[in-house]
Amino acid sequence: MTEDEILLGVGLTVALAVGSQILASRLRVPALVVLLPAGFAAGALTDVVHPDELVGQDFSALVSLSVALILYDAGLGLDLRHLRGATRSVVVRLILLGVLVTWGTVMALGPALFGVPLAVACMLGVILVVSGPTVVGPLLDHVRPTDQVRRVLIWEGSLIDPVGGILGAVLFHSIVSGGLRAGHGFRFADFFASIAVGLVGGLIGTALLWLTLRVLGLGETLGTLAQLATVVVVAAGCDMVLDDTGLIAAIVTGMTVANLPGFDMPARRPFFETLVQLIIGLLFVSISATVTPKSVVPVLLPTLVLVAVLVLVARPLIALLSTVRTDLTTGERAFVGWMAPRGIVAASTAATFSSDLVRDGLRGADRILPVTFLTIVGTVLVYALTARPAAAALGVVRSARTRPLLVGGDPWAVDLARSLRAAGLDVLMWAGPAPQRDRIRDAGIELAAGELMAAATDPEARLEGVTAVLLLTDDDDFNALASVVVQEGVEGPVYRVGPPPGPPGVVAPSTGGAVLFGSGLLRDTLAARHEQGARFPVQPAARPLPPGHRILFVVRADGRLEPVTDTRRAAPAEGDTLVLFGPLPHDGPDPAGTHHAPG
Repeated sequence: MTEDEILLGVGLTVALAVGSQILASRLRVPALVVLLPAGFAAGALTDVVHPDELVGQDFSALVSLSVALILYDAGLGLDLRHLRGATRSVVVRLILLGVLVTWGTVMALGPALFGVPLAVACMLGVILVVSGPTVVGPLLDHVRPTDQVRRVLIWEGSLIDPVGGILGAVLFHSIVSGGLRAGHGFRFADFFASIAVGLVGGLIGTALLWLTLRVLGLGETLGTLAQLATVVVVAAGCDMVLDDTGLIAAIVTGMTVANLPGFDMPARRPFFETLVQLIIGLLFVSISATVTPKSVVPVLLPTLVLVAVLVLVARPLIALLSTVRTDLTTGERAFVGWMAPRGIVAASTAATFSSDLVRDGLRGADRILPVTFLTIVGTVLVYALTARPAAAALGVVRSARTRPLLVGGDPWAVDLARSLRAAGLDVLMWAGPAPQRDRIRDAGIELAAGELMAAATDPEARLEGVTAVLLLTDDDDFNALASVVVQEGVEGPVYRVGPPPGPPGVVAPSTGGAVLFGSGLLRDTLAARHEQGARFPVQPAARPLPPGHRILFVVRADGRLEPVTDTRRAAPAEGDTLVLFGPLPHDGPDPAGTHHAPG
């Protein structure tokens, strides 16, 4: 290829990777649904979007390191506190049974469906055991299932990827060395050696990050660069010892760093998250561009049969056996059995190993990549189109009803929590000082555990079950800073009470989420007027607004909480419930929430 063609190919690949993800976000579908067809079409219609031509023999190594970065990022989001009880046992069973049943199913059907030898069917089977957080995560964000289901599926998808990658690498070497073809079988010693190398690499990666982030105290920019360099160096070193062990090293490093007490992790967003999203797009476009229409046509119908068996038989059986005698409900067990899309690790291992097996002269190896490509497309389409209605039918979709977390324990905040609970919401509170925590308990409000607020301020964690946060403490700078940090870990909006006028604090006036109640009801005003006798009455929206009262919240008929803010006025409708504040003197500017409910 000429230099101009290489530049055009690189530019078009990046444009497709980014443009496909933007389009997918607008269509509200997983990015994979757009990325794979876009790459396939580019490879079929142009001569420049071909990674083998653009990168050459280095493509496999770049794919391996890129996947290591993706798995490190996935490991950062795995909280070991949530891997316990039923979740732990279900995840372990899903991985073990998933590997055995899926691998066995593809091995049994492969020779008959695709006319390939047992060695190729075995290789295809181990490639298709993986799932992946890059596919499962967006699907779950779209479906919004219960917290336990989400934890199980995210953990399974994150952990089965490196297991599948190691199995593929060991099996590949067994085939190349003539082991399977000579009847000597799978190299179990190599498998366990690969796990050992990956674990050692993970410990080395953790030590390097401890040195750079904890001892040297690097800030966000240099700390993010240190993470990037550490993952690449450790993954590359492990892969030099044994192929694909860098995947285990990467996810072990991410998990350890995220869960080790006292680790001062700089926020990875937005740079690291943006980098991972770009890598995912580039990999899917590049790999799918290597699949030609000529290679897809002969295996199209047999692959549809294979997808049907995997989706309708293998996965439900795996889930049924894995969730038996657990505290998962029947609907949750069924939904776990209806969520096993294939993703980036399947595509990368297929692209890496199939080309080498073709060069080695193994009959039928040229069918590994197109079958994997079609299986990824088929499973993603099936689950993307059916997951939400299936979750709704099984009753595992999280309720639209808001569950607010109120942070702060002053008397007026506790009184407000009582009123929100009276309006039909499941309210959670957190406070630091012991007297405030005692006040919350005495009011009968559920008190969040200390670790919950720690998770809220961890950029890599999620506040499970919380769909809105109201920051109501008497520390305005804390409210402002927390409203920025907490937003990454909560599935919903974050609000803060307005700081009083006067000399500005450190950050309160210039940062943070939406300010509650408008300029007329700031924190000091709320506290003072509550002390003078103003309260938070609750009434149906159909009743007239009492004199001297203002609307603070509208609780919709379906349980959604809509507060009045500095930019949003109250708009109650029939069937809604109002949380008011008053009576108030009419001596100040009318805040955004002042108007009457329909009578």
